[in-house]
Amino acid sequence: WKVERVKRPHILLLMADQLTPGFLPFHGNRVVQAPALVRLAAQGVVFDNAYCNFPICAPSRFSMLSGRLPHSIGAYDNASEFPAATPTLAHYLRHAGYRTILCGKMHFIGPDQLHGYEERLTTDIYPADFSWTPDWLKGPAYRPTGVSMRPVLEAGPCVRSLQIDYDDEVEYRGTQKLYDLARAGGEQPFFLTVSYTHPHPPFVAPQRHWDLYRDADIPPPRVAPIPYDELDEHSRWLHVAHAQDLYSVSPAQVQRARRAYYGMVSYVDEKIGRVLDVLHETGLADDTVVVFAGDHGEMLGERGMWFKQCFFEDSARVPLVVSAPGRFTPRRVAAPVSLVDL
Repeated sequence: WKVERVKRPHILLLMADQLTPGFLPFHGNRVVQAPALVRLAAQGVVFDNAYCNFPICAPSRFSMLSGRLPHSIGAYDNASEFPAATPTLAHYLRHAGYRTILCGKMHFIGPDQLHGYEERLTTDIYPADFSWTPDWLKGPAYRPTGVSMRPVLEAGPCVRSLQIDYDDEVEYRGTQKLYDLARAGGEQPFFLTVSYTHPHPPFVAPQRHWDLYRDADIPPPRVAPIPYDELDEHSRWLHVAHAQDLYSVSPAQVQRARRAYYGMVSYVDEKIGRVLDVLHETGLADDTVVVFAGDHGEMLGERGMWFKQCFFEDSARVPLVVSAPGRFTPRRVAAPVSLVDL
């Protein structure tokens, strides 16, 4: 008999930071405009109950890449080192003959900034050192990251920001690498990760994306703020850790932050769409499995809470789509999954 060899597909991992599924059209949001992700979801497998394994950037990504739960690799905060000796999916794919490339944010802490990737096209956006090390004995008011409610109070349209600068570079480097890979040809498959920092706060959006929405279109949080003395212990900790005891946030400011978030989702969708367009332009799409994932969510005012670091739904649930129409029939999966399943 004749054995047919199945060509190893290329793999493109697209990531957005702090994107909660409730702000995506294919998860029921009728206001947000995200046409690129809608197209990807329509031809892919959409996981309706996907969760991160630790709702904060670095531990979530370490867990995802290693396929191990955070407690097993000592990943508890954004100053936890990701040891170079920990195998990652990039190591495994590289061993299997893949060319492994990282473009954009991964928030590696420690001297190893590759973790199995052969090349890195950009620096990271946040420090790789241990300057954000928490001291739990000092209590929740000790904030080495400088987190506060200012991103909510100062929300609105923006000409440029660190995040916009960074994601513009990620888009350019990622698309250019796809052109380079297409020109090079050959039989070696690639694993390319393109990871954006949007819609991570601050809550600011380019004017063009801000103008896609009106204040009247933006629904308020589903769950109103809960008085401090009625909060669970962890929520009380976060209330102080996020400096909510020092700032007052008005309903109008909540609305502006949520409107900015909508704009930021549209902004990053545009960036993702550009990468997907180049994948098609270069003829690579038919041989590429595309995975889109978030690293954690965003509370965005639900229960009066912001950011992440809790296991409420908006913080812990993530978008996850796997698209390869020639290999996987488009459908929706209701079973619970997490990022370690990748």
